[in-house]
Amino acid sequence: MPESPRRPLPHDFHPPVASFTVVSDDVRDGETLSDAQVQAAGNTSPQLSWSGFPAETRSFAVTCFDPDAPTGSGFWHWVLFDIPASVTSLPTGAGGGDMAGLPAGAVHARNDYGSRDFGGAAPPPGDGPHRYVFTVYAVDSEKLGANADSSPAVVGFMLRFHAIGRAQLIGEYENPAAG
Repeated sequence: MPESPRRPLPHDFHPPVASFTVVSDDVRDGETLSDAQVQAAGNTSPQLSWSGFPAETRSFAVTCFDPDAPTGSGFWHWVLFDIPASVTSLPTGAGGGDMAGLPAGAVHARNDYGSRDFGGAAPPPGDGPHRYVFTVYAVDSEKLGANADSSPAVVGFMLRFHAIGRAQLIGEYENPAAG
């Protein structure tokens, strides 16, 4: 099977906004994801911490997107928003779906697996390396205006108009061809 082409990132088509910093104890920018972030192994959302966001931030959103998925539209692995502006980190496993480790008011929308949680990396065997873009958005309002039944596209639409800052961390993962 030929290697998937490198596709644009979801926010490449959004207006420029301020950048800030996101770091993780679990994901290293440009490096291979650990088994913990792979669906068939740990399926655990990574720890994330952010700083340097705009002073006028009223809430945050966190997403994980695979632009290299062979779908024509990428694949959303995690869609979380309405995180209070006072929260600047999420612990490992906060995206588990039971809302443990998440602040009151945070909302999980359905990912492309159809569940309201973090869904780990699962590229098709032999499809080449995929990028997993963890993005933290600084938002200009306490509530984004989406809800738990909103699609990732609707959340992305709302972020296009309400993001005032953005930080990203990109891990990679490849599922080798069998045999």
